[in-house]
Amino acid sequence: MSPESLPPGSVRSAAEVNEQIRALWLRAGGTLSAQERAEYELLVIEWAAAIRGQVIEAA
Repeated sequence: MSPESLPPGSVRSAAEVNEQIRALWLRAGGTLSAQERAEYELLVIEWAAAIRGQVIEAA
């Protein structure tokens, strides 16, 4: 699921997404398959959106 498809207000925090990214790397043993890389890319996009949201809130 891409971050753009999430309803407003349901975006996870950057910390939650970061934890999922870490878990993905641990499960993969440091080498991502094509499917895991696609998941990782979506997670990084979601993480960046969460960080932007935190910056906007802080401003």
